[in-house]
Amino acid sequence: MNARIEIEQAIRAAAPHALVETVRDALATAYDARSVELLLADYGMTVLKPVGAAPEQERVLSVHNSPQGRAFGSQRPHEEPAGDGGQVDHHFPVTVRGERLGILSVRLPADAVTPQTTDELAHVADFLGREIVVADRDTDHYRRARRVNRLTLAAEMQWQLLPARALTAAEYAIGAQLEPAYAIHGDNFDWAADGDQLTVSVTNGWGEGIQASLLTNLAVNALRNARRAGSGIADQAALADQALYEQHRGHAHVSTLLLRFDLATGRVGAVDAGSPQLWRLRGGAVARVELDAQLPLGMFEESQYVAQSFQVLPGDRLLLVSDGVYDAVSPQGEAYMERGLARVILGTRLLPAASVPGAVLRELADHRAADTLDDALVVCIDWFGRQRSDG
Repeated sequence: MNARIEIEQAIRAAAPHALVETVRDALATAYDARSVELLLADYGMTVLKPVGAAPEQERVLSVHNSPQGRAFGSQRPHEEPAGDGGQVDHHFPVTVRGERLGILSVRLPADAVTPQTTDELAHVADFLGREIVVADRDTDHYRRARRVNRLTLAAEMQWQLLPARALTAAEYAIGAQLEPAYAIHGDNFDWAADGDQLTVSVTNGWGEGIQASLLTNLAVNALRNARRAGSGIADQAALADQALYEQHRGHAHVSTLLLRFDLATGRVGAVDAGSPQLWRLRGGAVARVELDAQLPLGMFEESQYVAQSFQVLPGDRLLLVSDGVYDAVSPQGEAYMERGLARVILGTRLLPAASVPGAVLRELADHRAADTLDDALVVCIDWFGRQRSDG
């Protein structure tokens, strides 16, 4: 039995909260690792925090200005001298289906490093990431490690509702982010991938704090319930609309944008039920995708929704943005949508989809007034299309 298989078996057998300790012991035995550290990205995707470190020993590292951050941003292993002679720190991305969880840092004797060793450690980092996703069902250990501040209750509810922050497949890549990460209340995103279709939704519950979060939770779960029953996106909107109206009798509503992609053809069905906007980068041109505006969910009893369609082409980039993005106003009164949004979409065109939402939201933070507290959401979808097999 080789070392990699033994390490995988040890990780599978570990208690959910003990994955890092198990990996540390296994790598020390198999590779003479001198230190092993797992760092997870925080909710704001700005820093990397070590898992299991005592508070007085905890190092918080920048995602944008550290060797570990360079590995995280590039999604490639990075190495550096350890500084105490004859040892090297190796930083491996911990990523699951495109979602960037963090970095596994391993210190090894320099003379013990071979290409095979680094390949095996990169595999361990991938395997560890998948086990963390599974372990999250049974422990708060890793969720606590992702926090640099306390989440508000509304934010806790919203983050718990999310599918992930990124997803990659042969036909597409998705990245998404919410701000303010530790105090979000109404904005949310969701997606579901099947063999032939991808469904993406963006929702924005009316109001503030817990009220907005509760509305969004009801809407998202109603949409999921309808989707999992096999309903199309127009019926998903109608059924969620009924659930919200029954609960609130028109006194509260949820703005929603629903998209369903046919993976074989690139045809997209869309229901625009409120304020989220859809923008497209095709070649070097940025334009808003104009959709027929329909009623937000929950405003009236038994509202009817109609899906319209448009075509995406390989190389297209779509951005779904909430009103907290496009309606943002600078201290001088300039609306972000007038020039800033198109500029930042063009300016981030070389970044992968997972990195785009954070870059847009950082640019937004520099633009808008400092006292602005509105939620802001960005979802980026890069469309590659399905490759046809010859013959």
